[in-house]
Amino acid sequence: MLDLFTIFSKGGIVLWYFQGVNQVLTEPVNALIKTVILQERGSVSSFQHGSLTLEYKLDNEFELIFVVAYQKILQLSYIDKFIDDVRREFRDKYAQDLRDGNVMRDFDFTEEFQRLLKKAEASAKNQAKQPRQMRTFEESQKSQKSVASLKVDKKKEKEKENVGKKKGKAPPEPAPPAAVINGGTVNTGGGGGGEGQDTIQRNREEFFKKMTGKGSKKNIGTSPKPEKEKEKKKGKAPTKWAHGGSSKDAKILDFSGDKESNGTMAGEEDLGDTERAWVGSMSGELKSVGDLYEEEEEEEDDDEEEIQQKDSKKSSGFGVFNMFKGLVGQKTVTAEAMAPVLDKMKDHLIGKNVAADIADQLCTSVATKLEGRVLGTFSGVTSTIRQAIRDSLVQILTPKRRIDILRDVMEAKSQNRPYTITFCGVNGVGKSTNLAKICFWLVENGFRVLIAACDTFRAGAVEQLRTHARRMAALHPPEHHSGVKMVQLYEKGYGKDAAGIAMEAINFAREQRIDVVLVDTAGRMQDNEPLMRALSKLIKVNQP
Repeated sequence: MLDLFTIFSKGGIVLWYFQGVNQVLTEPVNALIKTVILQERGSVSSFQHGSLTLEYKLDNEFELIFVVAYQKILQLSYIDKFIDDVRREFRDKYAQDLRDGNVMRDFDFTEEFQRLLKKAEASAKNQAKQPRQMRTFEESQKSQKSVASLKVDKKKEKEKENVGKKKGKAPPEPAPPAAVINGGTVNTGGGGGGEGQDTIQRNREEFFKKMTGKGSKKNIGTSPKPEKEKEKKKGKAPTKWAHGGSSKDAKILDFSGDKESNGTMAGEEDLGDTERAWVGSMSGELKSVGDLYEEEEEEEDDDEEEIQQKDSKKSSGFGVFNMFKGLVGQKTVTAEAMAPVLDKMKDHLIGKNVAADIADQLCTSVATKLEGRVLGTFSGVTSTIRQAIRDSLVQILTPKRRIDILRDVMEAKSQNRPYTITFCGVNGVGKSTNLAKICFWLVENGFRVLIAACDTFRAGAVEQLRTHARRMAALHPPEHHSGVKMVQLYEKGYGKDAAGIAMEAINFAREQRIDVVLVDTAGRMQDNEPLMRALSKLIKVNQP
């Protein structure tokens, strides 16, 4: 049934393989590695190549890849579970060797593989012979719900209450009926407990105090007052300043009392030499009025500061990496656990002006790197995600073919035609400046350069290029190159057709045997349709 099953590491070392046909299947596996695995297309679990279907699973913990190949016409429903079973069996058997990096040994896995394959095929045949039947109404949970099941059994409830009382967990008594006040007395309609009556009377007393403002004249009931009400403070408490000394100092500094005959203040105590020396001095650093004012504000706003501290703790962290804290400590990271975190990461990237498809590709790359791993610490999560994002960005920004400007210029020169480069982009990104840098690099490598001033819209664009050309000509004068001008400027002023100027510049370079033509264009936004149409005309006419 299976044409191939192979297990190899991400470094390309084949650990074990099973081949059911004599045909060499190296090309399909290489195509899978090149187009799917290396491109990190984690959402793609199957791959079609010719008449074969290839499916694979990654094991990020031991960096292994499990690949199975079978004929495309076959519909094998057990492949996913079979790959998981093989992966689990192989990991359990050779876990220690894989941790030690001993991948060059002989992995004898044929017997276990045949056993798992027979088991998977047998289960698939049994499922085909015995199709799944729908359960009847009597077997469903809905049939168990009846009118009798919804009735409340009072006997059982009383038994539960009695059991709770025996254990010391009596249910709370119901509140007594509402009290009726007649002539300052309280008449209750039920015989509640003494504690319930006291609570009602105390609440009534507080209610009357609030309504009258001064409190009721008559004592309602005989409920004892709580201890907190008895221990009320008399008068306003004095302000205690920081580093202000003890109560003895306050008595010494109190000049409101009557003086006695000996010249001391009333209430003054006889202090020792050490204590007398300390009086009048402040321990610690003397604070300014502003600091004391800030301390008073802090005491008043304790609750607000606690809220702000909580918010700051929530906002602190490692930015986008802080979203993955919940994955730390799991045995293995699964796709289901990562789904909500990756959704947040995608929204975060889109909120930072990352294109939606690029954000999706970055999240897929992170999911591929993390699935199946065991993340012990948050630092491990951060480093893994950072490396995954870096690898994905390098992959996105790497062109399909190797770009070598010097090689391409030499090839165009051998064909007697100039090599043309066009600079385009949004306003102010540095097109003209980077053009001058590349021009200097080409001249340093011995090539003649012609600058085409095709930015006929922005004021000063031609003068800017003229300045660049003059300074580079001063660095490489014709005297140093056998009288040949290494840098020249082709300009036609402002308000002209950029595509026509570029064509004339390329023809001029071909006639003068100039090696490279650098075309400068006007800055434009991608949603400006007329300017984008003019740029497309320049590209289509000149083919840079």
